[in-house]
Amino acid sequence: MRKTTKAKSKFLLISGPCVLEDLKSALEIARRVKACCDELGMDYVFKASYDKANRSSGKSQRGPGIEKGLDMLAEVS
Repeated sequence: MRKTTKAKSKFLLISGPCVLEDLKSALEIARRVKACCDELGMDYVFKASYDKANRSSGKSQRGPGIEKGLDMLAEVS
């Protein structure tokens, strides 16, 4: 019988604001959540939308758009 070994896996948290508002708050959210995840030994992926079309209100902010949004996400990474 062949012996198999199980790889250790960590919990992965994918989290962030629903929609990007500004770079300062995106960086602050990412720093705080990352610090918590590091303390708990978890991996973390920041996720936020740059164009949130499926909002509950047409008056809600959609986000900064693709160009500015991708620049913001690049700064967070």
